[in-house]
Amino acid sequence: MNGKTGIWDTLPLTTDMNSAMKNIITIFLCLLALPILAQDLSLFEKRTFTNKKGEVLPYRILFPKNYDASKKYPLVLFLHGGGERGDDNEKQLVHGVKVFLGAENREQYPAIVIAPQCPADSYWGSVKFERTKYPLDMDFNYDYDITTGLRLAMELTKHTIKQEGVDKDRVYITGLSMGGMGTLEAVYRFPKRFAAAVAVCGGADVAAYKKKQARIPFRLYHGEVDGVVAVDHSRAMYAKLQELGAAVSYKEYPGVNHNSWENAYAEPDLLSWLFAQER
Repeated sequence: MNGKTGIWDTLPLTTDMNSAMKNIITIFLCLLALPILAQDLSLFEKRTFTNKKGEVLPYRILFPKNYDASKKYPLVLFLHGGGERGDDNEKQLVHGVKVFLGAENREQYPAIVIAPQCPADSYWGSVKFERTKYPLDMDFNYDYDITTGLRLAMELTKHTIKQEGVDKDRVYITGLSMGGMGTLEAVYRFPKRFAAAVAVCGGADVAAYKKKQARIPFRLYHGEVDGVVAVDHSRAMYAKLQELGAAVSYKEYPGVNHNSWENAYAEPDLLSWLFAQER
């Protein structure tokens, strides 16, 4: 033999082949998981926003490395899904938003990211629905008053723009599920605020959209077999935006259920596209 030791040589001599293979697979999976485990969620600072009425919204904020408030950075508003509502200021970081923590992404796309947490008794979107059947039967109607959650998120966005080094021409919004709905409604209600929008497995009051909402570029994503928010919502939004002449792309994931955010936020060109957009 050449005297070199490999992974097989590190296993006990009494280990049978099946056990050895299981050990190798376990080691391999652990190595794959290292980049995820290495993400430090504490980089998203815990804060609370209180408006003039005394209403409080918990949120997390991620600053660029070596943040200099005298400079101007893009701002991303991230809206979580319905299962992450509450006031622990933790759950909103469970899905999707971790893409902004990647070391390479932080180097390549220095940005401020805010992730508010919607109150448990509110939603990001103006929608009524019944939980008696799935996918949910949803009635989007932008004639309804803006929800407390979305109103506070937009007040927080305005506050952050004023208080931090934000490039007003590069303010973006993205969200998943309930947050995808909030993303599309925020663009409807505040069409001059954002430079681009990314909505994942969301839905909207499609009929309410007009030319002024279609002036910004969109990316839409949805799972083909979504059992919670029907894929038809994104298909209809895509068709409407095309009709209005918007710069919009839509990607549907075959065989994927409601967790399409796992695919969407892993799209290799998502951040490069997003941060290239300017108002």
